[in-house]
Amino acid sequence: MRRQDVNNMPESSRGADADTAVRERQQREPGGPPSQNVVSAISQFADDNLTLVRNISTGLAIAGVLVIARSIRLITKFQAASEIPARFIERNVSLRGKVHSITEKGLEVEHVPIYLPVLSPLLSKHKVVSTSFLLVRLAGVELTPEGRVWLQNNLAPAQTVWLKLISRQDDTLQCLVSQSRGWMWSYCMNDEVLKLGLARTAPIAVLPDSRFYWRLHKRLHRAEVKAERKGQGLWKKDSLWERASKATRDSALFRLMRRIFKRT
Repeated sequence: MRRQDVNNMPESSRGADADTAVRERQQREPGGPPSQNVVSAISQFADDNLTLVRNISTGLAIAGVLVIARSIRLITKFQAASEIPARFIERNVSLRGKVHSITEKGLEVEHVPIYLPVLSPLLSKHKVVSTSFLLVRLAGVELTPEGRVWLQNNLAPAQTVWLKLISRQDDTLQCLVSQSRGWMWSYCMNDEVLKLGLARTAPIAVLPDSRFYWRLHKRLHRAEVKAERKGQGLWKKDSLWERASKATRDSALFRLMRRIFKRT
């Protein structure tokens, strides 16, 4: 009965059973398809040379990280405003730096790149250390002489600051300069000099139709208005006695009397 049933099976079913039997026999036998032999050889080589494979993998990983680090300029030390990529300014990237000096032109800041324990020594091993500094101005701010003195007193040399890039004009960077206060707090020098009445707001060299421009303009204007309302700095109002004394000194009668006394 069984032989008769097998003879009565369809040709397609008998062909499928034959293919299955061939595949099972090939798997049991040492010799298999070429693809299986290649995989087996690679696996055997990896097992025999495990240390070498690990070293190659580590080397490829380090090389990949080096390429990525160079492409995004994570650990590059910028020595001039022209070296900073345009995309950094467009995205308002923040850079870390150390104050060197404060002059009439602005702040001279040494850029301090991000330090990665393994990558930074490799990339900067053969580079010559430069003493060039970035020239930085407070974005949206026109400092008074008193404001410059205030910055000199509050930004000591070698003090760390953060520079939020706003725009670039020739060799000068327009930035929001922030100083850390403790672990959690920091304050922006642009806001502070305006709140103290040591500066006036100035045009910001960014696209006027951008949302960032209007937020920054509103923020700086609010700080200036606060100083004006409190009468601080250049917004300070003279007292009644000071105004009366000034009016008397500027009057024609007072000037005439002074001339008479000089002649006598």
